[in-house]
Amino acid sequence: MRLSELGGKEIVDYRKAERLGILGQTDLEINSSTGEINHLIIPRGKWMGMRKGADEIKVPWHFIRTIGTDMIILEVPENK
Repeated sequence: MRLSELGGKEIVDYRKAERLGILGQTDLEINSSTGEINHLIIPRGKWMGMRKGADEIKVPWHFIRTIGTDMIILEVPENK
């Protein structure tokens, strides 16, 4: 799957049935030596991600459960 195909998908935490954001508003943490995606960094709060710092969720890539045509369903760790 290409990165361009991920853009615009809604990100949902299946445990809480909570909308976390849209992939176009998230950051990706990429391993510079392997090129693999390590984490999704999802801003929390108002104003479409203009607030940073403590108001973000860092989700390891391996917590993604499925990627569908409209959304990405993931499992956010309890301590996040």
